[in-house]
Amino acid sequence: MNNLAQEKKYKKIITALSIVIPIAVAALFGINLRELGFDVAPLKFLPPIYATINGITAILLIAAVIVIKKGNRKLHEQLNSLAIACSLLFLLMYIAYHMTTDSTTFGGEGVIKYIYYFILITHIVLSVIVIPFVLITYMKAKLGKFPEHKKVAKKTFPIWLYVAVTGVIVYLMISPYYV
Repeated sequence: MNNLAQEKKYKKIITALSIVIPIAVAALFGINLRELGFDVAPLKFLPPIYATINGITAILLIAAVIVIKKGNRKLHEQLNSLAIACSLLFLLMYIAYHMTTDSTTFGGEGVIKYIYYFILITHIVLSVIVIPFVLITYMKAKLGKFPEHKKVAKKTFPIWLYVAVTGVIVYLMISPYYV
């Protein structure tokens, strides 16, 4: 299969994933297995783990930029692949947590409450927006279209990094209110 045909195929997959993932997360987020009568233990231990995974993702992204600037394409690819795997692992744990545990309400008041919700909302919105960016960036590299990859990566990196870092910040801000 030639590059153009591969790219066309990948773009269809990217479009599908960019639509299906947010819809599936939103749908699953609203389902609590315990409320539906399933005998599952609440997975209350997951938030610090998935917050740590977000932190690791941020570190991997920064390291990937550093190594590509030093010309190490192989390590750059490995770090980014690992960052994608971490993001996927985060997503699975996040869904599992919310499907087994009641949501936690932020208890802060005053200005901190507005700061928290600003960070949370921008985190959520950008986490949806970054999906196609990450997948397109990855696809361009896999197809060897490095000038295009670099152009998209310059947009993808700051958004993905923001999502990873704010995931940790949101956790740290809400963690005192977990029951």
